Amino acid sequence: MKFLKVSLLIVVIAIVGLLVYGLFIPTDLRVVEKISINKPIAEVYDFTKLLKNQSLYSKWQLMDPQMEHYFEGEDGTVGFVSGWKSENPDVGSGEQEIIAIMDGQRIDYELRFFEPFESKSQAFMVFTSTAPDQTEVTWGFDSEMAYPMNLMIPMMDMQVALSDDFSVGLANLKAFLEKN
Repeated sequence: MKFLKVSLLIVVIAIVGLLVYGLFIPTDLRVVEKISINKPIAEVYDFTKLLKNQSLYSKWQLMDPQMEHYFEGEDGTVGFVSGWKSENPDVGSGEQEIIAIMDGQRIDYELRFFEPFESKSQAFMVFTSTAPDQTEVTWGFDSEMAYPMNLMIPMMDMQVALSDDFSVGLANLKAFLEKN
């Protein structure tokens, strides 16, 4: 019986310690990755502004070729929604909406995740011409994870995982555009 009480006390102390730790962890998560693509900015931008094209380079889309998709509106314009549903728990379900466009320069998105958990985040792509036939693409993600959900940031190493996912997507984008 004493062993059970000590074990329970250790578990309670660990949980309380974890919750206290969460009070000191930032609630914001920002990931930004860049790549240089050997194509003119107009070509890179015109391809990338179409959310349907993400199936050709996005790591998440490539993780489940069988996922269901739905689209609402005119692709490449403000208000266009691209939705997905996957049985793969690493992909889940949600939708992405174009919320702002600076033609040839920047696209802003709202990401709405439904599964495996509900959340909203902001994402963006910025396009910068670095030479006549070279474009730097910046892909970023901003999210707010309220306490105690912010504990997931370090526990799941979300910063590194998302950074890796964006890097893979950008490398896929570069390979696809430079090949075609």
